[in-house]
Amino acid sequence: MSPRSLLLVVIVVFITTEAVSGVDVKKAVGDQVSFRPDKFIPPVTSIIWKHINTDGTVVKVIEWDEGEILIPNLRFKNITTVDEKTGQITITNLTVEHSGVYSIDINSKEQQQRFTLTVMERVPKPVIKTERSKDNPDVVYLICEYNETIIWKNSAGETLNGSKHDPKGETLVVKYEGNPVNFYTCTLDNGASEETSDPVYERDLFEEI
Repeated sequence: MSPRSLLLVVIVVFITTEAVSGVDVKKAVGDQVSFRPDKFIPPVTSIIWKHINTDGTVVKVIEWDEGEILIPNLRFKNITTVDEKTGQITITNLTVEHSGVYSIDINSKEQQQRFTLTVMERVPKPVIKTERSKDNPDVVYLICEYNETIIWKNSAGETLNGSKHDPKGETLVVKYEGNPVNFYTCTLDNGASEETSDPVYERDLFEEI
């Protein structure tokens, strides 16, 4: 495949994954999202995107009418655009208040498609706590105290299984392997964002051995 062909493939993949059509979407605060209707047949003289929030309140998000664009709701001012050629809406700098269901009217006719958006706070960067075994000097417990999905990994890139930690989070049992450059990380993932801790090295966990 020539470099030019490869570039075209990359561009097509980017476009198709960026514009989401008729599915549930999770985003983090500060992200952006695009929704595009499946059916958009010219001539189109008017487009209205509407938002139904979690309380069931319906507001107009953005309206395009023969060249004029209106954004009636302050929550979407300066962050919302619509492409009159495809009907695609793009909202940037998302907040939790943008969560809800989005629908579109084309030529004053409501379309059946629904786009559900959930905007979540970004997970914090986790910090691994350590606790030494009282019975075995070759064992250290690593603790990640969060309610989100927790993914443990070692320096080889392998996913490790932790156990439930009370009152929240997980504990990973680490055994001395005699390799000071071995390390472990904890990653939090809430489906919209993820953050990984700084690595914890074996040389720091078993300094006295």
